[in-house]
Amino acid sequence: MKTYTASEIADYFLAKSDGEDGDLISNLKLQKLCYYAQGIGLVARNGSPLFSERLEAWLHGPVVPALYGHFKKYGRDAIPPVSVLDLTKYDPADLMILDDVCDYYGQYSAWRLREMTHAEDPWKNAYDAKTSNVISLDALLSFFSGQVSSDYRNRYEQVSSAAKES
Repeated sequence: MKTYTASEIADYFLAKSDGEDGDLISNLKLQKLCYYAQGIGLVARNGSPLFSERLEAWLHGPVVPALYGHFKKYGRDAIPPVSVLDLTKYDPADLMILDDVCDYYGQYSAWRLREMTHAEDPWKNAYDAKTSNVISLDALLSFFSGQVSSDYRNRYEQVSSAAKES
């Protein structure tokens, strides 16, 4: 399975944001969308991560440190949308995950997503106010296995298989 960079996952979400509708994404929200994509992706992809960069438990929830550093110049403001994105670099089944994460979690504000992640075991079990602790892939897989249905996993497999056949 293809492993993307966290930047490629972020670019997808930023390409889906719509400045004209006022639906822009802050760094805080982007971090949470990447967290949910990684967690759901791990389950759908049978333990294979969508991206290789680590997630850490920070005060305001899960963060991909490299991605945070890239976008921190925007502060709390919206990150400009990505206007050109080559969708061919994404596997169709992985686009399904990204679309689903965008459609479901994208409806929530950054602060609502923050609160949601604070109630979930991967962040709760890793967070320590004195240090940034890694949220392990095993912790994500364990938690999201209870969140992602077998029907969803089967649908991922069907889309993946159909893409390989074409």
